[in-house]
Amino acid sequence: MIETPQIVQTTAQPTAMIRFTIPRSEIQQVMGPGYQELMATIAAQGIAPAGAWFTHHLRMDPETFDFELGVPISAPFSATGRVVAGELPAVTLARAVYHGSYEGLSAAWGEFDAWLTSEGHTPGPNLWESFVAGPESSPDSANWRTELNRPLAR
Repeated sequence: MIETPQIVQTTAQPTAMIRFTIPRSEIQQVMGPGYQELMATIAAQGIAPAGAWFTHHLRMDPETFDFELGVPISAPFSATGRVVAGELPAVTLARAVYHGSYEGLSAAWGEFDAWLTSEGHTPGPNLWESFVAGPESSPDSANWRTELNRPLAR
């Protein structure tokens, strides 16, 4: 389900993003339109993505998703509407790559969290998923790849 996790040190990455705090049940209704808004906004400023788009979950709550939908950028960005400048932080994190459909992400996170526990790591309060390859790259979900990133507590 997931590739063997690795511990990596990241550098800070400027982003353009939209923040959402929504009931968990609304995630599928906001992702597509939010992604389209984000990409159209940066394109209107002549900026191309500098990496895979992501969801940065700031608070883990079973009923509410508090997250940023974003994309790394490599050029200055001016906030427009809901799209603002942000940053993925420089941190030490555990990273694993999941292969499969988005419906399998919950089980992949369970497998990843079990690995963290078995290896004696303490995860921090947030996490992010980077959508490296999805439906735009292949109709076969077996070819989709999502990076699971979990900052570690110090």
